[in-house]
Amino acid sequence: MATIEENNPISGNTLTHNLLDGASSHSPVIAPELLSQKRLAADVDLPLEDRIEAYEDIIDSEIGDTTMSRARNIEREFGLRQIFFKFEGGNPSGTQKDRIAFAQAMDAMRRGFDSITVATCGNYGVAIALSASLAGLKCYIYIPDTFHTRRIKEMTELGAQIIRIPGDYEHAVEVSRERAEKDEIYDANPGGANTTLQLKAYGEIAYEIYDELRDAPAFIGVPVSNGTTLAGIYRGFLSLYRRGKISRIPRFVAGSSFGKNPIIQAYLKNLPHCSDLVPEKIKETPVNEPLINWHSIDGDYALDAIRQTHGWAANASDKNMLAYSKLIREKEGLSVLPASTAGLIALLEKHRKEPLENDRYVVIFTGRKS
Repeated sequence: MATIEENNPISGNTLTHNLLDGASSHSPVIAPELLSQKRLAADVDLPLEDRIEAYEDIIDSEIGDTTMSRARNIEREFGLRQIFFKFEGGNPSGTQKDRIAFAQAMDAMRRGFDSITVATCGNYGVAIALSASLAGLKCYIYIPDTFHTRRIKEMTELGAQIIRIPGDYEHAVEVSRERAEKDEIYDANPGGANTTLQLKAYGEIAYEIYDELRDAPAFIGVPVSNGTTLAGIYRGFLSLYRRGKISRIPRFVAGSSFGKNPIIQAYLKNLPHCSDLVPEKIKETPVNEPLINWHSIDGDYALDAIRQTHGWAANASDKNMLAYSKLIREKEGLSVLPASTAGLIALLEKHRKEPLENDRYVVIFTGRKS
């Protein structure tokens, strides 16, 4: 059975550069045949009912229903049968963040808001900027002033106003949330009043997996940062199970950057809840940036899902994430962000040490490269 060693070299500067290119929006972002709905939804002078109907058409056509394919070559490489890759890069902005961004933009429209705000380090900001532009909402995006990504250009081109904030991501969330309360702006940040809506939107991933497999897989591997995606998928499967649609709830497997995520640390240390890490000890790299947090906002929801399903959580090093990303491209022809492989690493490294039974496994990939 093959394994990827920590010192596995990534050969060539060009490959490394490509691996770290980041997620990308589709071009065109929205299908040309939806241009009339786009104009209707964004026209604030039209009746709200007409705008929402047009916006729902866009969501139904463009958001979710992402590709799930069987990774037969990875199966052969690791000696584990029926591994499926659920690739969230098929969403318009290139990540799963579109699911919650569009759900919240429509919620903002229905509730009479004319603007929306969020803090981000990249992908979520693009998703919110896109969803807001199509909904005719003003968009205010707070970004830590030390963070630089080419995705800021996308946000600006989509009409978002960028506000730089000293400090880290967690502080940017606080400032964005305060602005939302003060100026009656819709708060799209994780961990706020709209958490239930966010979890429900990510629950759609579970429904799509069920549509493909007609039951739940035995295990699901998910990369985690704030924990919202994993918690939402778990809620989706829990709903399916309670309604008698599936025979079991999958065991959830979480992966994140080595020593830099409260969810993973709480699991490994058997803590009852996620505890904040020391911010000064969290070092960001071009590889781990989508995963690291000293405070996982929805971490307890994710930790509870892992434990309730008898799953596990594990660290993933930058070297391993780069190596697995390279392997997936070579073996399956799928370009994924290195950070997106953390859930797969947690799953396969466990299998390498303690062989898992042959069953159905699904791994969530949350990034897309151009």
